Amino acid sequence: MGWQKTFSLSQRSKGCHLVTDEVYAHITPGIKDVKVGMLFLFIQHTSAALTINENYDRDMDMALDNIVPESLNWMHTDEGPDVSHTKTSLIGATISIPITDGRLNLGTWQGIYLTEFRHAAHSRRIVATVL
Repeated sequence: MGWQKTFSLSQRSKGCHLVTDEVYAHITPGIKDVKVGMLFLFIQHTSAALTINENYDRDMDMALDNIVPESLNWMHTDEGPDVSHTKTSLIGATISIPITDGRLNLGTWQGIYLTEFRHAAHSRRIVATVL
């Protein structure tokens, strides 16, 4: 049996934001009785991404800005130099996390990150699927 819920994360501006606790608040009803399973999180946007990283990593945003700089000759500039779609393709729209005994089976230092690539704050929709 599966479980699915679409929810929105709080508004955040550009940066890498630890959202593990916020995600847990939305998915607890869907994972609490799962002995062994998988959680899939999908972000419904092309200018932000989800990733798993060390839960105290402050270098991700700087590294991504160096890999995909705003100073390139971007053709899609409706909202300024649009590095967001390229960064989203590099990071990805989906993550998967094992569920064990009703809890996410993350490593000791791992956390779920929203990587927001727009300078203005946005709320982002996430589809959580438990199988």
